[in-house]
Amino acid sequence: MGTFREATALTARGGGEFGTTLDAEWSVGTRLHGGYLLAVLGRAAGESAGGDGHPHVTAVSGTFVEPPEPGDALARVETLRVGRSVAQVRAALVQEGRTRVEAHITLGLLDDADPWWSSQEAVELPREEDCFLVPVEAPGAGFSVPLMAVVEERMDPAKLGFAFGAPSRHGVISSWQRLADGSDWDPLSLLVALDPVPPVSYDLGLPGWVPTIQLSAYIRRLPAPGPVRVRLAATDVGGERMDEVAHVWDDKGRLVGQATQLAAVRVPA
Repeated sequence: MGTFREATALTARGGGEFGTTLDAEWSVGTRLHGGYLLAVLGRAAGESAGGDGHPHVTAVSGTFVEPPEPGDALARVETLRVGRSVAQVRAALVQEGRTRVEAHITLGLLDDADPWWSSQEAVELPREEDCFLVPVEAPGAGFSVPLMAVVEERMDPAKLGFAFGAPSRHGVISSWQRLADGSDWDPLSLLVALDPVPPVSYDLGLPGWVPTIQLSAYIRRLPAPGPVRVRLAATDVGGERMDEVAHVWDDKGRLVGQATQLAAVRVPA
């Protein structure tokens, strides 16, 4: 098992281009995880335009054009603007001369201050040790999830009915998450937590592949050391599309990230 930093490592090639090797462990089934791919682009954005004044990814809007394969890839970064408080870039992940993922990324400087106001209370969960540790061969998935070897996810047992043929149909899944390499969460790795698995469609009785089409994420503050709590919920399903809204709280109960994505899903006729 490699570390998150190793899995997102870059080699500068000049002119805003970076070589990278996409790690197959950061996959769901045979497809590389969307949050991981955005983290690779986020690291490239930071190394290209972050500097001392804008070291952290604060917002990402990513479009998944076609699935990249594990192995060599190129991250290309175009700096749009560098201001006093934010830097804005366009980034693309390229393989075989084709853009596979494209993102607009905003960089800034985050701190660990408490929010001035928040409407989001941390999701209630049983103790970590009382939650279900999701294995690579996850029940109900029908395929391997290599991501579960590098992300330690413990799901709320109350949300596991889908694994036994009895989904709650509330459209909500929640869990504890840690990086399995023992490192603490940071603004880049939070992009992985903000694209959690399994998709919330499983809790609606809709198993199967749910590819992300577009994902927008905000990183709100530097997370405290320790695990994060993740809540994933759906708002509307129809027309072969589903939205998923994720909120992530750190070990102090503070909201550290939020995301909304549009995904494809197969629904009954």
